[in-house]
Formats: sequence, C-alpha cells, structure tokens
Amino acid sequence: MITYTNDVSNIRPEQLEGGFWVGWPQHPSPQRHLDILRGSYAVWLALDGDLVVGFINAISDGVLSAYIPLLEVLPAYQSRGIGGELVRRMLETLDHLYMVDLVCDEHLQPFYERLGMHRAHAMIRRNYGRQRGTP
Repeated sequence: MITYTNDVSNIRPEQLEGGFWVGWPQHPSPQRHLDILRGSYAVWLALDGDLVVGFINAISDGVLSAYIPLLEVLPAYQSRGIGGELVRRMLETLDHLYMVDLVCDEHLQPFYERLGMHRAHAMIRRNYGRQRGTP
C-alpha cells in the first residue's frame, strides 16, 4: 500500500536509491537527493513500506510564488496515479500562494493540465555539468 508524507526528517539516503532521475545522464547521489528534499519549501513523498517510490518538491518565497522543480516516480510504480496524487497534494499545500509554476517537456503538459495547471511560455538555462548537484 502506498502512503504519503510531507515529513522528510526521518528519511535516510538509502531510501532514495533505485532509479529516480530517468533520462538524466548524471544525477544527484542519494545523499544529495536528500539534501534537495530537506532544503525545499515543501515536499511530498510516496512510500511503499520504507522505500520512497515518488517525490515532488517546491521552492518558494512563502509569500507570493513557488516553483515545482522536480516530480519523479520510480519507473516500476508509474501509471498507478502516484504522480497525480503527489501533484494534487503539493498544489493544495501551495494553495495560499498567488502563483505556482513549473516547466516540463511538451509531452507532459496534458498530465499537468488534467491537474488544473495551464500552459505558458518559459525560459530556461541548464548547466548540465552540475546535474549531480555538486560543485
């Protein structure tokens, strides 16, 4: 049974192993992944027992705006509604803010539209040498 939590205080790096970061040629280590979650304004995790099988995080000023940089579900757990539930919980958590933005690939836009988000234009810059989250 999948359970959801927004508490990362007892999460250990080994709970974040196993296949996140699909399509990333380089990715953060489990410890850096945990650092990302702990440094976020808001986080939701999906757990199967002790294993984290999905996560979403947001960064925010806490007053007006937030950005959702990451939503990931382990490949073996995709197409079970976990990603949608994580987004729903995050949007509810951020409901007090004026704007909540995210950037995604075009083929993912229908997923987010079904959850009440709208298409917009965005500008991005990527430093692929820093994908692991290390200096």
